[in-house]
Amino acid sequence: MAEKELLTLDGHLSEYSYVGGYLPTQADFVLLKSGHIPSDPPHSLPSVRRWAAHMASFSASELEALPQLKDGCKIDEQLSNLVKNNLNMEKKEAPKNAGEQKKGAQNSKGKSGKFVLKTPKGTRDYNPAEMAVRRKVFNTIYSVFHMHGAVEIETPVFELKEVLTGKYGEDSKLIYDLEDQGGEILSLRYDLTVPFARYVAMNKITNIKRYHVARVYRRDNPAMTRGRYREFYQCDFDIAGQYEAMLPDAECVQLVHQVLSKLDLGEYTIKINHRKILDGVFGACGVPAEKFRPICSAVDKLDKSPWEEVRKEMVDEKGLDPSVADTIGEYVKLSGREELIEKLENDERLKGSAAAQAGFADLKLLFEYSKALGCDTYLVFDMGLARGLDYYTGVIYEAVLKAGQEGGEEGTVGSVAGGGRYDQLVGMFDPKKKTVPCVGVSFGIERLFAIQERKDKAQTDKIRATQTEVFVASACKGMLMERLKLLGTLHTAGIKAESSYKNNPKLLNQLQYAEDNGIPMVVLIGESEVQEGVVKVRNTSSREEVTVKRDELTTVIKQRLTVNL
Repeated sequence: MAEKELLTLDGHLSEYSYVGGYLPTQADFVLLKSGHIPSDPPHSLPSVRRWAAHMASFSASELEALPQLKDGCKIDEQLSNLVKNNLNMEKKEAPKNAGEQKKGAQNSKGKSGKFVLKTPKGTRDYNPAEMAVRRKVFNTIYSVFHMHGAVEIETPVFELKEVLTGKYGEDSKLIYDLEDQGGEILSLRYDLTVPFARYVAMNKITNIKRYHVARVYRRDNPAMTRGRYREFYQCDFDIAGQYEAMLPDAECVQLVHQVLSKLDLGEYTIKINHRKILDGVFGACGVPAEKFRPICSAVDKLDKSPWEEVRKEMVDEKGLDPSVADTIGEYVKLSGREELIEKLENDERLKGSAAAQAGFADLKLLFEYSKALGCDTYLVFDMGLARGLDYYTGVIYEAVLKAGQEGGEEGTVGSVAGGGRYDQLVGMFDPKKKTVPCVGVSFGIERLFAIQERKDKAQTDKIRATQTEVFVASACKGMLMERLKLLGTLHTAGIKAESSYKNNPKLLNQLQYAEDNGIPMVVLIGESEVQEGVVKVRNTSSREEVTVKRDELTTVIKQRLTVNL
């Protein structure tokens, strides 16, 4: 495509998330497969680069399944012709300069100069029904955290930039930097682990078992359909302190097992490996010490990319000798259980590696403790598990759920939890370099939420967004004050209740509201009920009604709620 045509396309994409609107369509697919877009668009075309990176995140089957361009979509005529006629574009004046493009994108204004109302890229809104599902998942995770005696902490959403710098390896480029604020250079937190290490060092804590649930931010190329966002929640559980070897690590594995079992989202495995084993393999295979972390980062992509692509990155981008890469490939494709540990312990290359042998000893102990805790059947020793973050020093693990893969090429939805041991991170913040051993796990709430939502929708047509237990309704006019009195009585008793805001609502509309919102019970009152000092309690689903005295109402309601639960 000619330079002017690319500039025109970049100008269009600065106003739209994608070619056909705010979601990718077949128009984007046609443009992608035409081959007219460079594989690595120049930095002078920021919107084209963003579009190309996003489209590259889709699998072949996902691209084929993109919807057709909707009728009435406000795609300009020339761009529509570009897509429909294999990019034979008419001549069009390009934006004057990239600065104007950037300014237009920052102001979120379309060609008409009007403000385009949308969420920022890589973020989304959640409606009440979706929030109900999220709260269900959160509450399950909270309950397990509390079962293990963890305490909760909270840290700021941004940190001093130097706190985050140098902790994430190649992923450091994904940190969101903020403008200078009063002489402090700040960045949005990338995860909850580094802020926790800073908290431990700053407060001179020697041991703590903590959890933290909060949003984190990554300047990544978003892939919303695959659960990759720029703003998302992490649910972290960490144990800091000097304890018996592998006991805290085994507790983290048990905690992952308990959360996923309670959520009941289908089969899962907990893959484990050890950084010392990886370092031992790299050293035995001939990887220079300075390349350990870059090669580890490449291996970390094996769950998303085939070995051929990972090998190419090692050789072409990381400068590794091809024969060394091939030797590494013999190891990182292996997976198994205790028998694999024993096999590798006696491997000729690894026998002389003190690091690898120490890692094997740790994993054997982890299997023993996990067996005692009743969660060893879910463990798989996977040599391809690397976790690319620089701060890991020992055991690493990742939980993979096998459910919810609708039409995708991969066999799983990817990692839903991950973590490991990081014994040196706290010492990086301590003036005297005093270390505090740490191990932890983080749950990816977005993927868990997506699978839970599909499960709930399969079980029922409606996901209940409200927690209301009782709807107070009136059968005739002039009952507003009586309804308010009943609401006050129910609320005082701790019963979740609501009523219509209308003075004289129609009875049918009130009953329909309770049914539509899944409210289990309706309390009905009318003139005769007021005179007799009673109310009617109606079961919304069965429509069965009973009459109870007003002073017995809360007792009856609580009993019925207990039975329904």
